[in-house]
Amino acid sequence: MNSLMEKISKAVIAHNAGEVEFLVKQAVEENVDLSTIINEGLVRAMNCIGERFKTNDVFIPEVLVSARAMGAGMAILKPLIVKAGIKQKGTIVIGTVKDDLHDIGINLVTMMFEGGGYKVCNLGIDVADEKFLEAVAVHKPDIVGIAALLTTTMPRMKETTAKIKAQYPGVKVMVGGAPVTQKFATEIGADLYAADGVEAVAKANAVLRQS
Repeated sequence: MNSLMEKISKAVIAHNAGEVEFLVKQAVEENVDLSTIINEGLVRAMNCIGERFKTNDVFIPEVLVSARAMGAGMAILKPLIVKAGIKQKGTIVIGTVKDDLHDIGINLVTMMFEGGGYKVCNLGIDVADEKFLEAVAVHKPDIVGIAALLTTTMPRMKETTAKIKAQYPGVKVMVGGAPVTQKFATEIGADLYAADGVEAVAKANAVLRQS
C-alpha cells in the first residue's frame, strides 16, 4: 500500500484529525486518486476500528474520535468529489426513529457511507414518519436507513418501515442500532439489517450490485 495512505490510516486510528487533514491535503497535492485516498486511507482505517470494536479492543469514545478524524479528511475531499463529477454508488436517507435522541450511530454510519461513495441525506434524530416519507420523495434514495438506540423506540421502526414500504415499495429499508438484531429486522419487514457502519456499507454495496 502507498506509504502516504498508510500514514493517513494510522492517523485516523490514532484519532489525530489535524494530521489526517494535513496528510489528505498532501495526497491531493500529489494528485493521488480521490477514491484511493478514501478507500485505502480513510475507510480502511475505520474498517480496522470497526473490527477492534467488535472484539472489545476499542469502545464507542475511541470509535467516535476516529470517525471525527476521518471526517476531517472527508471535509477536504467532498468538494473535490463534486467538482470532479465522480458518479456516486447510490443515495441513502438516514435518521433515528421518532423519540430516539441519540445521534452517535447515524453520524458514524453517515460518514462510512460517504466514505464508501454514497450521497447521504442525514435527517438526524427524532425523525417523524412524515419526514422520512418527504425525504424519500425529494431525494429518491436507493436505501432508507432507520436507527434506534433504545429498546423503547424500537417498536416505532416497524411502523416507519411499513409506511415507507407501502408508499415506496422499490426503496430498500435498512435498520440498525444497539438493540436491533437480524431477527427483529426480519420480523418488522425491513429489507436489510446492519450491525455497524462497515456492515451497512457492505450490504448496501451488495444489494445495489444486484439491482
